[in-house]
Amino acid sequence: MKRSIFALCALSFLAPATVSAHCQIPCGIYADDNVIEKMHTDFETIEKASAQIIELSKDPAKNAHQLTRWILNKEAHAQAIQETVLNYFLAQRLKPAEAVSNKEGYLAKLTLCHKVIVTTMKCKQSTDAVNVKTLHDLLHDFEHQFGTKKK
Repeated sequence: MKRSIFALCALSFLAPATVSAHCQIPCGIYADDNVIEKMHTDFETIEKASAQIIELSKDPAKNAHQLTRWILNKEAHAQAIQETVLNYFLAQRLKPAEAVSNKEGYLAKLTLCHKVIVTTMKCKQSTDAVNVKTLHDLLHDFEHQFGTKKK
């Protein structure tokens, strides 16, 4: 019995790995549209937090605690967008094979990912409405490039 188990284990290492997964762990839970919808929710929080920070900054001594909470919240949601782009779309959805089969499309998606990451970083660094608007527009472009459902 032990020899059989050992032999099966040894043979399993010799078999070629042909698993092709969408996710790091192919669980079947995630869908691009759900992930993109979460990114839109994170954006809405950044947008609201930026507005609140501007308003609360008019009297920072009186609003120090709320101001701190909104800043931390904005940071967390911006980080969530960046991590989603990095760990989900760049690591799992943007396939190197597409660079060969559809170089133009691949480069457009890669450039868009970079723009979203950088613009989100700018949203972390300030409350500039231009950056918030740019991120809004980029996320809609992102949905167009990566989304699967037509609304």
